[in-house]
Amino acid sequence: MKTELLVGAYYKDLRGTLMYNNDFDASEVKRMYLIENKDITIVRAWQGHKIEQRWFTAVKGSFKIQLIKVDNWVLPSKSLNIESYMLDSNALNVLHIPAGYISSIQASSSNSKLLVLADYLIGENIDEYRYETDYFN
Repeated sequence: MKTELLVGAYYKDLRGTLMYNNDFDASEVKRMYLIENKDITIVRAWQGHKIEQRWFTAVKGSFKIQLIKVDNWVLPSKSLNIESYMLDSNALNVLHIPAGYISSIQASSSNSKLLVLADYLIGENIDEYRYETDYFN
């Protein structure tokens, strides 16, 4: 399965704005959490999941998200393709990260908040993989 950006939309009238994403199916979601980096120099890289999937959406500010499909979880190739996305709270876009990917998350503006949705509960399995920040550079 490949990553997918589900593009949101909005409706605006004299009452205000309604943001929505009718392409996002939340039926697999079991938990959610928010990420707020201390400042824009912090990079949360590289970590991911072999069997779990995630959905990201910026609820405040903006984020640069980089993704890598891992070829070998014990010793991945250092030259794997890196996909890059920008998520901004001005659009209710949802980035789907299927199982088998690791991510790098960096806020692009101060006080940004990233909503993360997951398809497994904490402790439901052991499926967290981490690599050094500079491993893939």
